[in-house]
Amino acid sequence: MNWTDNYRKAFALSYDDGVYQDIRLVEILNQYGLKCTFNLNSGMMNPPYVWQADGVTIERMPPDMLTELYKGHEVASHTVNHLDLTQLSDGELFDEVTEDRHALEQLFGQEIRGFAYPYGHTDKRVKFLLNQCGISYARSVQSTHSFEPPQDMLEISPTCRHKEEEIFGLAEQFIRMRPDSPKIFLLWGHSYEFDMQQGWERFERFCEMMAGHDDIFYGTCGEVLLSNGTPEANKTDHSN
Repeated sequence: MNWTDNYRKAFALSYDDGVYQDIRLVEILNQYGLKCTFNLNSGMMNPPYVWQADGVTIERMPPDMLTELYKGHEVASHTVNHLDLTQLSDGELFDEVTEDRHALEQLFGQEIRGFAYPYGHTDKRVKFLLNQCGISYARSVQSTHSFEPPQDMLEISPTCRHKEEEIFGLAEQFIRMRPDSPKIFLLWGHSYEFDMQQGWERFERFCEMMAGHDDIFYGTCGEVLLSNGTPEANKTDHSN
């Protein structure tokens, strides 16, 4: 059964990189009954990948921590090594995506159909090849501040990023909507940004605001996007 059989609104989250801050993020999401898609780079889990940004230590989690943490949520591909696909040859791109898919499927025991573009970079060639790699939907990073379902399943633009000032206004607008056709609120980001911006309390207020509405379907990106509301038939033909 598709969510559009019973709902006209859906909410999903998409977070990248599989870092330790995801532990706190998942605790908050589970508390409020929200679901997320976590976009992972299978080639950057071991050895530890650690870096500093704005005084915050960021470290990717090892595989043995991820499988339990992300239970009840979705895992999607983000390439093996977080490379800009527009700069790769066809063969390199194919390897980065298919090897990541296969590694994540083995680790998590679930089919990997989703993708998030590293750096948000894509083009017509990349989308065509991504389709050949078995990817059903792919998220970019350009905010729309819109709730319209995507027309191109291989270049899905999110509603907004969590650190944008408009986030609460968009939430209020979405909650009050009584639409006649399916609408989607898709939020994205990196959980380590909450440490940089002291944004955990703000994010939890947002989750509390969004959660628990009887007329909103709460799902992963795959559950929300691969449905009657945004049929795969909407996928743009990238073969020409």
